[in-house]
Formats: sequence, C-alpha cells, structure tokens
Amino acid sequence: MDASKPSSEAVLAQPVIRPLTRAAIFLVVSVRSEENNYPAMRSFFADFAGLVRAVEFRKLEAGLTCIVGFGSDVWGKLFGAPRPAELHPFREFHAGNRHAVSTPGDILFHIRAKRMDLCFELATQIMDGLGDAVSVADEVHGFRYFDDRDIIGFVDGTENPQGTAAREATIIGDEDPAFTGGSYVIVQKYLHDMKTWNALPVEAQERIIGRKKLSDIELSDAVKPSSAHNALTTIEEDGKQLEILRDNMPFGRPGHGEFGTYFIGYCRTPRITEQMLENMFVGRPPGNYDRLLDFSHPVTGSLFFVPSATFLDNISTDAPAAASVTSAASQASDPTSSARDASLNIGSLKGEQDE
Repeated sequence: MDASKPSSEAVLAQPVIRPLTRAAIFLVVSVRSEENNYPAMRSFFADFAGLVRAVEFRKLEAGLTCIVGFGSDVWGKLFGAPRPAELHPFREFHAGNRHAVSTPGDILFHIRAKRMDLCFELATQIMDGLGDAVSVADEVHGFRYFDDRDIIGFVDGTENPQGTAAREATIIGDEDPAFTGGSYVIVQKYLHDMKTWNALPVEAQERIIGRKKLSDIELSDAVKPSSAHNALTTIEEDGKQLEILRDNMPFGRPGHGEFGTYFIGYCRTPRITEQMLENMFVGRPPGNYDRLLDFSHPVTGSLFFVPSATFLDNISTDAPAAASVTSAASQASDPTSSARDASLNIGSLKGEQDE
C-alpha cells in the first residue's frame, strides 16, 4: 500500500501525548547515502510497531513508547510525495554571540519509559535493525531529576497543555489532510555553565526564569522582567495562547563537567516553536533576549515530522517516484514557502539579526 494513502480507518497518532516518564533516550541518526539503503529502511519502519511491542511486552507496566520523526532531507527519498506542508530544515537564529545551530540528522527516535533498561533495549534493537544503513548523529540518555526539575534547579514543563488542549496543540487536523494525526518536533541539546549559574543569587535566577525556584510559582508581572524565559516563550495570537508540548530531560556526565538539558517540543506547526526560539535568541523586541542563554547554549538543532502510526503501518517497500523526490527537494530549498501560505501568522522569522 502507498504510505501516503492510508486506508479509510481512523488515523491513529503516534504516542506524542503521554505522561512524563523517568527515563528517555534521544537517538538521532543520519542515513548513509547509498540508494540500496532506502528499501531496507522502508521495510524496517513498516514493521516498527511490532518491534516496539516486542520490547514493551517484557515489562508492560514500564510504559515503553517510541516516537519516530523524519527530517526534511530524507523525506522524499524514503516516502516521496505528498510531503508534509511545513517540513523544512531547522531554522537557525543568530544574534550577538547567541546561535541556535542546525546540525545533521535524518531520523529521530524518542524512546521513553519508567525504566532506563527498557529504553536501552529498544535503542539496541533499533540500531541492530538499521545496521550499516545509518550512522549516529547524536545520542542522549535523559533522566527525570528529583521533582521534575532540570539541572539548573527549576521545575520543567509546568505549562504543558493537558488532555484535549494537548491534542489540539500537537496533532495535525484538517489543515494538512494527507498528514492528519501527525506532528512536528524540534530538538536541541543545551549545555549549561553550572559554576557560573550556581554563583548567581537565587533571586537573580528566578528573574531569569520567571518563576520561584522552590515553589515553582510564576513571578507576578510587576516583578518579572520582559526578558524572562517564560515571558519570551509565551506566544499569543488574537488573545489566545499558542502552546507546544515539551518533554525535556536533564542529562550529563559529571566526570567530564557536562551538564545539560535536552529540549524536545511537539507542535502541530513548527512555527510556534520557531517563534519562541526567535524571541529567545534575537529578542522581543530585538536585543531583549533570554538571559538564560548567557549560561546555556545549544550544540544541536533539528526539526522532524512525526507521521501518524497509521502512516507507518501503511508504508510500502516500493521506491517513491523520482518526481516525488525532486518535488521534495525543491520545497526544501525554500523552507519558508509553506510558512507563508499557512493560516497561522505569528510574525516574521529572522534567520540573522544582531542587537
């Protein structure tokens, strides 16, 4: 069956909307360019749900799930046309010494469970199944830190939407009919200068984040600076707050002095997350940037499309038409085209601006 034309059954989304877990592995791989890799990869993803079930069944109560997303460059080679309306390479933002970098990576596996051993086993089976067809671009093992805090000591994910609001924020509907049930996800790996951060008084840290450190209560507007992290990442349109779903995880290697946060944000359109990043790195207005970036910087950045589970189940092992690959490549060369045509208008996206 053509992967782009699932049957008339109800479309089932991948498990984007799930409770936070205690462990996760973020695995980003790049596909080696040899043409004979793609049929084997289509076959692998057509059977992917069965692989996850086989590992999940070993400890059902651990809640193992895996979300898979595909980057702009690999989409046409794997699946051809049609193409998700807003799939494009990650947009970099650069202002002063702040740089949201774009880094290589074709496929994201977001593996999560209550236990790391299940995550580890599934990651091992995924890499065994893909074999030499891919190389690892990045791998991060995340953990839940105390009472859902990040390494810098603040609770992370407080403003995540819940229930119906979460689905409305993350899952594509009628705006892109061929990809109903899908989602977009942006990932960045941030490294923190913990010595400098910990030298700050708690009150200064709270003004940077926009929340009380111990209680997690949001600062009042009278006290909170306009450059606070939670102020700049609040996006509104027509009086309505536009939301994303975060599943960030701390990670680190104390023996190497490495302490970080893996940012992962799901949304039905990437433009909301991109607007947040523009506000953080460039500033709102320009120059009024997120002061957290004085202590934290991203070393990776990628955008992926998460097709529905129904799409994955209906993947064909046949090669897509050559014209489909060409069409995908031409759209990737103009990543702003879909954003210009879509209904949500949340402001211009600046790729390069200094203060």
